[in-house]
Amino acid sequence: MPGHPTIDLRIRMSPQPRPKPAEFHVFDTTLRDGSQQEGLNLSVPDKLAIAALLDELGVGFIEGGWPGANPNDTSFFAAMADGALRLKNAQLVAFGFTRRVGMKAADDPLTAAVRDSRAPIACIVAKSHDRHVEQALRTTLAENLAMISDTVQHLRAEGQRVFVDCEHFFDGYRENPAYALEAVRVAAEAGAEVVVLCDTNGGMLPPWVGEIVTAASEVGVQLGVHTHNDSGCAVANALAAVDAGVMHVQGTVNGYGERTGNAELLSVVANLELKYGWPLLPAGSLREATRLAHAIAEVTNVPPSARQPYVGLSSFAHKAGLHASAIKVDPNLYQHIDPALVGNDMRMLVSDMAGRANIQIKGEELGFDLSDRELAARITDRVKDAEAAGYTYEAADASFELLLRRELGQLPEYFTVHSWRVFTQSTHGQETDTECTVRLTAKGQSQRVVGRATARSTPSITRYATRSFRPTRPSRSSSSSTTRCGSSTRVTAPTPPSGCSSRPRTASARGRLSALARTSSRPPGRRSATRTCTASSMVRRTSQ
Repeated sequence: MPGHPTIDLRIRMSPQPRPKPAEFHVFDTTLRDGSQQEGLNLSVPDKLAIAALLDELGVGFIEGGWPGANPNDTSFFAAMADGALRLKNAQLVAFGFTRRVGMKAADDPLTAAVRDSRAPIACIVAKSHDRHVEQALRTTLAENLAMISDTVQHLRAEGQRVFVDCEHFFDGYRENPAYALEAVRVAAEAGAEVVVLCDTNGGMLPPWVGEIVTAASEVGVQLGVHTHNDSGCAVANALAAVDAGVMHVQGTVNGYGERTGNAELLSVVANLELKYGWPLLPAGSLREATRLAHAIAEVTNVPPSARQPYVGLSSFAHKAGLHASAIKVDPNLYQHIDPALVGNDMRMLVSDMAGRANIQIKGEELGFDLSDRELAARITDRVKDAEAAGYTYEAADASFELLLRRELGQLPEYFTVHSWRVFTQSTHGQETDTECTVRLTAKGQSQRVVGRATARSTPSITRYATRSFRPTRPSRSSSSSTTRCGSSTRVTAPTPPSGCSSRPRTASARGRLSALARTSSRPPGRRSATRTCTASSMVRRTSQ
């Protein structure tokens, strides 16, 4: 309006909430804290394989486990020391605990195991919550501080760099801030390079984390953060700690860890690299994140979450027609980054929610030109009708391609069924006998095929009739045979695969043969119901 200044309503956000520290640590604890996940068990070869993948990703530190605490971890460090894997980017870290109450660090066997692991860095967990000191360790607050100091000084004297994880630091600070901060100060004065503040119970929220890290920064030491996801805020809490001044972030690939897991390290790193503009991994490594995350999941034998940020299968999947129509104009309208930056891909889903744009984009992915709006609309209607009938195309690209080819006139017709007849008889005390006759044409040749079956072996007549026109594949059974009878072929079907029903199917024989005759008109999508071993299900699979 005249006389009023123009107001820019756009929110201007700094690409870097704080300048990148001169030194910043990406610390992976998948092999130690991640392996505490329920159902996740790693052998020494598993650990070596994952360590190689983490090193390829380019993390700065790999915490390999707790030598001396269990045979697997001890063997892993021995294998690393013997050259089983040469790390190119990362440094190996051995995890341990402060010395026992009333014992010198030099005499403590678990401290000795960390020292003898030959790992260049030791990460020692220490109590920083007064109630844990008194109730879990059953010692005095002063003795706990002495345990921290003695352990760090001993390992430093033995030539190892030392990080200290202050367990339950955030909860401890909220109850006794003076003691929690004293634990940080003592660790740093004893020679710890980094003191890591741990949200061990995972109950913190980002504002609380930022406030407490800011207070801890007053001690004047290099700080790190270790967060768990029990409140669903592990990644957000890690970023809040970064904003408040930490220069070291711990996490696990795929968010592995006890209870609800640790901060998902790839999400933290991707946010810092792509949103803050901080280069943390070697150039180009972030583009391998999706591949490496899934490769690690293969080793752990834990299925990756499709909805995992950045690297999940569904991270850039679009189902709603409204989204697809916008993505046709500009993919960034419904995506926060280019998926290629983390090695992922955009996926367009086909479902009853799809609009014309979904169909056109998906068709283009499969190599079809669906720029004709009427054609795309017709295919969209076909999809919606099929989905309403119980079929689903969301995870069935091949079925959708068959539908496209049918609509475009590109689907070949391998055979034509002209007629069929079924004869069934049952004699007292004997198995039911069924005989089926099909007349068909395949590649210009007319055939009359007769199939004879008992209750224990129901044949798929069309499969045998057209076998000479299809690529050969190994037989499921050596018991099948054919006998020429003039111009007809008599077929005895092999025994059905294990798991298929062998009950008499006399009443349904006509239904199965009817299904054979209706092959060309059957909707091409895949039903979500469990498939049964019948002739009709065989035809459905063949038609896909």
